[in-house]
Amino acid sequence: MTTYLSTAALDTIASPWLWAATIAGVLALLALDFAVTRRPHEVSMREAIGWTVFYLALPVGFGLLVWAGYGGTPATEFFTGYLLEKSLSVDNLFVFMLLLAAFAVPAALRQRVLLFGIVGALVLRGVFIALGAAALASLDWAFLLFGLILLATAVKLLIDAAGGHEQEVDIASMRSVRLMRKLMPVTDDYRGTRMTVREAGRRALTPLALVVTAVMATDVVFAVDSVPAVYGVTGDPYLVFATNAFALLGLRALYFVLQEALSRLVHLAYGLAVILAFVGVKLTLHWAHGIWDGIPEIPTLASLGVIVVTLGVVTLTSLRATASPAS
Repeated sequence: MTTYLSTAALDTIASPWLWAATIAGVLALLALDFAVTRRPHEVSMREAIGWTVFYLALPVGFGLLVWAGYGGTPATEFFTGYLLEKSLSVDNLFVFMLLLAAFAVPAALRQRVLLFGIVGALVLRGVFIALGAAALASLDWAFLLFGLILLATAVKLLIDAAGGHEQEVDIASMRSVRLMRKLMPVTDDYRGTRMTVREAGRRALTPLALVVTAVMATDVVFAVDSVPAVYGVTGDPYLVFATNAFALLGLRALYFVLQEALSRLVHLAYGLAVILAFVGVKLTLHWAHGIWDGIPEIPTLASLGVIVVTLGVVTLTSLRATASPAS
């Protein structure tokens, strides 16, 4: 059993050079985003759509290259994992939207805050991906643990959604914000893209530093769910990293495209609960199959179908539920 699970967890299509090239590409794209957001400005819909199309085309091209170079199986795993991570990232965006509103972030600074949140998410995902790979390679029951985490998350999402508990942001109760306020004074107003300023002879934080800290704090919670979820699709740490990177890089632009529609996705939590529960079952069956050969496993194509159908259904039902009544 140990040999089976360990070998599956460590199989990867990536050479050290491919890892280096991919990380360099991600860093280059982040540098490009920082250059674009260097001068604060309100994002037009045309600009947001342009960048969104660009960041949607990148994973499609990457997936096709994987298909051409390594075959259909890893390519299918990448596309399935990417779609899973993208759907979970929409939930990220909703929380980011609440934070931006709670901190009254000026429109010109919103994309800068989102970019810092994306960088924080990428770093945290990288750490969790490495830890996950180590766990899968050395612990026989890691797949079971990941599956139980996802099932517990799915149950919580369903309970919150069924109980009508909407996601809320209480700045005063956030530990990260309280800690920052204790460490340094905070100015009353934003000072462009600056996070600290000197006032009355001492260094002070701006509200921008607080909101960036709050956004990065929420990244930890999302990383705990998303990394085990994508390991339910592929055991290749390189593909896990690639799916996370491509899903996160386009969030800055996607936020401005979807900011009006996000509030209408009222059934998204139900859909994410179904998807996470499905992947949790898939991981649990994979663990059990390593012990009892007669227990079936769920193929990746079936996972892709479940994700696509679930997202399509909850999107349609959400739009129908929030449609304006005909006059």
